[in-house]
Order: sequence, then C-alpha cells, then structure tokens
Amino acid sequence: MSETIAFKPETLEQVNKIIARYPEGRQKSALIPVLHVAQKEFGGWLDVPVMDYVAQVLNITPIEVYEVATFYTMFNMKPVGKYVLEVCRTGPCMVRGSEKILDHIRTTLNIKDGETTADGLFTLKPAECLGACGYAPMLQLGKFYHENLTIEKVDEILELCRQGQVDLG
Repeated sequence: MSETIAFKPETLEQVNKIIARYPEGRQKSALIPVLHVAQKEFGGWLDVPVMDYVAQVLNITPIEVYEVATFYTMFNMKPVGKYVLEVCRTGPCMVRGSEKILDHIRTTLNIKDGETTADGLFTLKPAECLGACGYAPMLQLGKFYHENLTIEKVDEILELCRQGQVDLG
C-alpha cells in the first residue's frame, strides 16, 4: 500500500500564503519556494511522487516541476545525509585549495561526490559558485557558509556535526 503524499495542514497553510504572493494564474511563480517547503517536509529530498504532488498543488504539469527541481543544485533528487557539505569548486575556490578540501573530505568520510556516509550523517556535494569568492575556499552547510577553509577547520566542522552541535538554520 502506498503512502499518501500531502502537506501537514500547517504546512499547506504556509504554501497557500506563498502562492497568494503571486497574481492569479501565476501560481507557477511559487514553484521554487514551494519546492523548498516540500523538500523540508518530505525527508530532505524530492522524489517523483512529491514533485507530482507539488505540481497538483500548484495546478501545473509535473514536467514543469521536474525541470526546475533537477536544474537547481539546492534540490536533492535522492536521499541525503543530515549534513550536506556543499564545497565550492569554481575558479577562486580552486585556486585557494578547494580541491584539497574536497579530497580531504572524500578520504576522511570515505565517500565520493554525491554519496552519503553509511551512518547517514554526511553527504558530499561539490557545488558551483556559492558567491563568496573573497573568502575562498568555502563550503555551505545548511544555511551557513564556512569560509577561508583549512583542513583543520574542516575537521572541526565534521567533529561538531558528529556531536550534533551544528546549526543548519
């Protein structure tokens, strides 16, 4: 028996407020914020039934949802760990050592890009420009940036995560 996908009543109220921000007939404009809400509500990722449900809520076609959800890296198309480490790998961060940071995380956590640790705690997600070039290398963890990274700073962040002491915002 398949589980019915539906927002909790309080979440649906929040979604309806988001939709109401846009003119009638322009509910598709609410897609990105509604996808954020859906991802948070349904386990941190967007599977096809969740995206289909979002399409239904917004009265748009499922393909319109898939196109957006698969384009933006902030949406997860498969289950992820509690802590998603998004390490910037564009020019300024690469020049300042982001590849060493990525290699260290890969080795320390024994995972490859896009993988999640066996304990479900960490997912490594290399990212394109996160817009903090002056503070390279950097990573995003939840809503927060960790800048001017060193191997030591990364180890400290990982340990704080293991201890459950990291605020994801």
